[in-house]
Amino acid sequence: MHLTDTHCHIHEAQYELKGDDSVRARWLREGKPNADQMIQDAADADVTRIICVGCTVEDSEVAVNFVQTRPQCWASIGIHPHEAERYAANQAALAHFKTLATRPRVVAIGECGLDYFYNHSPKAEQEKVLRFQIELALEYDLPMIFHVREAFADFWPIFDDYEGIRGVIHSFSATTRELDQILQRNLYVGLNGIMTFTKDEAQLEAARAVPLKNLLLETDAPFLTPYPHRGKICQPKHVRLTAQFLSDLRGEGLEEIAASSTRNAQVLFRNV
Repeated sequence: MHLTDTHCHIHEAQYELKGDDSVRARWLREGKPNADQMIQDAADADVTRIICVGCTVEDSEVAVNFVQTRPQCWASIGIHPHEAERYAANQAALAHFKTLATRPRVVAIGECGLDYFYNHSPKAEQEKVLRFQIELALEYDLPMIFHVREAFADFWPIFDDYEGIRGVIHSFSATTRELDQILQRNLYVGLNGIMTFTKDEAQLEAARAVPLKNLLLETDAPFLTPYPHRGKICQPKHVRLTAQFLSDLRGEGLEEIAASSTRNAQVLFRNV
């Protein structure tokens, strides 16, 4: 059995990036755990493929460099909507970001999107940086990893302005209404530890309704640790807990969940 963590941030575990970085801060609180040990622990739990996802230009470069010597890992380069104001008018940074798309073992663009829950960046800047990344993904025929939080009403008109986008809605925790919108556009759905501890029946109903052919598994490590390890750091190995939970929730075999989600990752990200 093989499982794939399609979204984590373990590349930051032993790096100290400049600025106020919430991912780095979470790893630092845990004493900067060894990323290679996490990769080995994941393999021991049958998680044999890992995608390291960038959230800033600097972080994306760390991810790209990290995966070059780790055959179990690939990189996605992204500018998170929280960071949009920082980059929207920085043409030098965006030009450098664009060069990362051609580096070996880069398999996606993201995470990127819209986040109206926190609104750390103005909506106009979020849209500008999202469109920049969509156009980059289409230019290089790369799939996208989307972060959309309380913003689907604005996200879909932007998405629908383009043709040929491939991608996944990361950390899906909405309802069957949003799921239907996602499936209409032939996107994948990334489920993680949220499903193991949510009390929202609408979220669980949507998780049951995701077709196997659209399902991806992820951790968002170091965040969203699945039950029963809440309060501890999340790692790629925890994909197995989410897979087992979904197996029980959906009445499907664990090996079926693993095989389908890993096959989907290989289709979407191609080289993984």
